Parts: sequence; C-alpha cells; structure tokens
Amino acid sequence: MSVVNDAFHRYQAELPHIRKAAQLTGALLRRKTARAQITCEVTHRAKEIGSFVTKAYHKEYPDPWKEITDKAGVRITVQHKGLLDDALKAVKANLTLVEDPQDYREQEDIEGKYTLQYPRLHVQVLAAGGLTDGDGRPYECEIQIRTEATDLWARMSHRLLYKAGTTDVPRDVSRSLYRLIALVELYDLEVERGVHVLEQHPDFTRSNRLLDQAEFLYRTFTDHEYRRDLSEDIVDVLVATVEREADYPNKLTQFAEQYRDQLEATYRHYGPTSELFLTHSRYVLASQPESLIIFERLTTAKMLLRGTWADQLSDTLLTDMAEIWSAHL
Repeated sequence: MSVVNDAFHRYQAELPHIRKAAQLTGALLRRKTARAQITCEVTHRAKEIGSFVTKAYHKEYPDPWKEITDKAGVRITVQHKGLLDDALKAVKANLTLVEDPQDYREQEDIEGKYTLQYPRLHVQVLAAGGLTDGDGRPYECEIQIRTEATDLWARMSHRLLYKAGTTDVPRDVSRSLYRLIALVELYDLEVERGVHVLEQHPDFTRSNRLLDQAEFLYRTFTDHEYRRDLSEDIVDVLVATVEREADYPNKLTQFAEQYRDQLEATYRHYGPTSELFLTHSRYVLASQPESLIIFERLTTAKMLLRGTWADQLSDTLLTDMAEIWSAHL
C-alpha cells in the first residue's frame, strides 16, 4: 500500500513535467514525420493519475514509479501499414532509444495458443526537451506506431481485453476479435494498394500531389486542422500556375526553408491561432496549407498567379494574402 501511495504522490507532483515531456516529444515527431512526408497523425498524452494508480495496483510492481514506463506517451497513426517502418525510422533518427523496438506485427503463437495482440510497434525513448525527474533521470516516453485501421480496432477492443489479468477471454469474443484483426489486415492492404494506384493516375494526382506536398510542409509550422474542401478548390486553380515547373515540389520545399522565419512570423500573426483569425475570421487562407503555394507564387510568379486567379476565385482571398506577405498586386 505504501509503495503505491508513495508513487501516487510523486506522480501527482511531477505530472506537469511529464505532460510537458509528452508535448515536446509529440511536437518533435510531428515536425519530423512531416518533413519525411509520412502521412500520419501524431498525438501525445500523459497518463491520467487514476490510470497510473490502477496499473500500479493491478501489476503489483515493487517500484511503480520506475516500472510504469508509459507515463508519457505519443501515438503515431499512419495511413496504412506500408508507412509503419517509415514512421519507426523517423523515431530512431530523432530520439534516443532506451531499448530495442517491440514489433507486434508478426506475433507468433505460444505453445500452440493464440496470443490476442493487434499489430503495432512500441518504442521506448528518452523524451524530447531534456526534462528530468526528481532523481535527475531523463523522462522516458512510450511511442506507439500503428495504422488507422488498427487504431480503430484497438479503441473498440480496449475495454474488452486490456488488463484482463488471469481471466480468460470468452471463446466467442476471442473468435470475433480475431476475425476483426483479419479485416484490419485486409483493410490496410487495400488502402496501401489504392494509394499506390492513385499515385500513378495522372488526372487524379496533379492537384492532390501538390496539396499533399503543401500539407507536409504546412505541418512543420502548425498541426492545426484545416478545411480540405477549401484547399481542393484553391489548389485546383493554383496547379495551373506550376504546370510548367516539373520540379515544383522541390522548389516549394526550398522556399519553405529559405523563408521559414518569415513564414513562422506570418502564421503566428495571421494563422489559425492568431487573434485576427479567431476574433475577426480574416485571412482565412493563412490557416490553410495552400497558403505556402500562394506565398511562393507571390514571391516568384506574382503576375501569373494574379492572371490565373482572376474570374475563378474571390479577389479578396488573394489580396488578403498579398497584404500579409507584403506583396503588391
């Protein structure tokens, strides 16, 4: 009782630092996966106090503080299983691993018995930011990497299976969940196949590739949600301004790096978390990934952009963007 109680009080006291460690780790991986052009969602959390105490009692750890290693956690949810290794590579390249990754994608049966596991990767790392606990040790962070389909299955089955202890899962429930795991694998395979087929389709990919590139770069500045339908309407027009530039994705990347300081200031003052946007709803496109393309075109092909934009989209949208970029149309 006293061991758990001591761990509880310590966890309660250090929780703000643990939350910060999780936040910094999530932010780092969000930027790095965006730069690596990995289609994914990165979320972070600190373990709730109640969950920490429950796990300490359930597992009967001699030292809960040291042995509960998922106090800070980050989850990387990728579009399909073909991106799992890419996400793992991003983690390895940017964080210090505490131990070898745990790969649950190919879980073997143990002594002829099924092991009810969902396919995923777990990586234990030192949290970003260099924060340390009361003993001077760096905080650790558990990184979970899984696909969107696996994430859906895991959330659905979590309450049925997690911390089941010595209680056997009823056979009919077990069979149902295994059937769902098979569907998860099939779903992942079909999503991966569909993505690869669409990448080869010229009519589909022109605008979508341009928007995807802009989104990857935009995510290095902010993780704010945006309106996909608006982005599609704008990019369908913008694509006509870059169709003669075969290497435009690289050009846009170079632009984002060359003007990174100016772009960061622009998004800070006019972007999705700015007072101007939240209070007055001005400069709507500054909260969209296609803003990067607009800024680049205002810098290098202003008259082409203006001529293409005319009679297709609202003049106000473009003049607002030109105003905040200090470009004269």
